Amino acid sequence: MLLIDCPCCGLRPETEFRCGGQAHVARPATPADVTDKDWSEYLFVRENPRGVHAERWIHQHGCGRWFNALRDTVSDRFVETYPMGGDPKSTTTETRL
Repeated sequence: MLLIDCPCCGLRPETEFRCGGQAHVARPATPADVTDKDWSEYLFVRENPRGVHAERWIHQHGCGRWFNALRDTVSDRFVETYPMGGDPKSTTTETRL
């Protein structure tokens, strides 16, 4: 079983967590001025790289808090987890081909 390191609770089984998609996606500063096309891209278009990727996760069946994680999409290995609003300590962003 995969263990995920919740920044609040420590290592817990993967079944307690849910992925919330790509992390660090900034909301448009003035949503009323955004075109329909740009708004739909903000809502639905996300990166899907092969390799290390920043994602949002929630400890749904635990503390209920959101956090960010760097996860390798090839190996499913978690490089690092860190609180929302924070920056990762790791500089690992290499991708595999």
